[in-house]
Amino acid sequence: MMSGGGYSALDDPKASGSVPAATGPDPQTIKFTESNLQTFPPSEAKGKISGAYRPPTDSDDTFSSKVGGAGGGRGSDGGSDDAAQGGWFRMFSVAAYKPYFDVDTSDVVERIWESVFPFRGNFTEKTSDKPDLYGPFWTCTTLIFVAASIATFVTYLSHKWHKKEWTYDINLVTWSAGLFYGYVTFVPLGLYVILKYFSAPAGLVQLWCLYGYSLFIFIPASLLSIVPIEIFRWVIAGVAGFMSATFVAVNLRAHILNSGERWFLIVAGIFLLQLGLAVLLKLYFFTITV
Repeated sequence: MMSGGGYSALDDPKASGSVPAATGPDPQTIKFTESNLQTFPPSEAKGKISGAYRPPTDSDDTFSSKVGGAGGGRGSDGGSDDAAQGGWFRMFSVAAYKPYFDVDTSDVVERIWESVFPFRGNFTEKTSDKPDLYGPFWTCTTLIFVAASIATFVTYLSHKWHKKEWTYDINLVTWSAGLFYGYVTFVPLGLYVILKYFSAPAGLVQLWCLYGYSLFIFIPASLLSIVPIEIFRWVIAGVAGFMSATFVAVNLRAHILNSGERWFLIVAGIFLLQLGLAVLLKLYFFTITV
């Protein structure tokens, strides 16, 4: 056997099937670290929209996000577009708003109780971490049927008292639903846009929560309107409107102060609009003509 230069060979170099063999130190073993690239979705998602069923973050940029970037490739732009579309699609799904209806009865009762004492002004602080839509929805729905049913009953009693023929007006329910659902939906939405314009943005869900609970005071006011005394009904409507308007204005005042010199006009507009709702409630539902 001959050897040299770190190689070894058979004695007969012409033998068929001979393969040179390399000798030397043992080769080093390369170990690959464990990667989490196969984990989808990542356990620690980044950004404002994360999780399978989380709705858009309730902040000043709730419905807007920066998509893509300067110098990003086609693949990165496509990924950003897919993420943005996923966020928009989740916004229109029922599961996206499930967290806003996951609230205990004690929390709803406490928030209703806060709306009865409008001068405290700490409602937004208590609900900032977890605003809900369950309480506002059922408060508004209860008010719709209470106002329509009490108005129907008051009209019935008035007609019977004057011995006049009475017919049921189904339009009371329709107008009541349109009035209160429309008010509690579009007024906070308009206020959301105004506050964002004046650089004092507020969460949209937070505004819906605040306005929804502000309508609770009109439920006992509607029940008291059974009393067949016109001046008493006006007093009840005025007190309820004042309490509801004060509840909204006081809780938003501290936040709207950041909007500059026009904060007073915004607060005054909020207050007067809430008073207008009380006057409209009195005129349409509890002004009886026989």
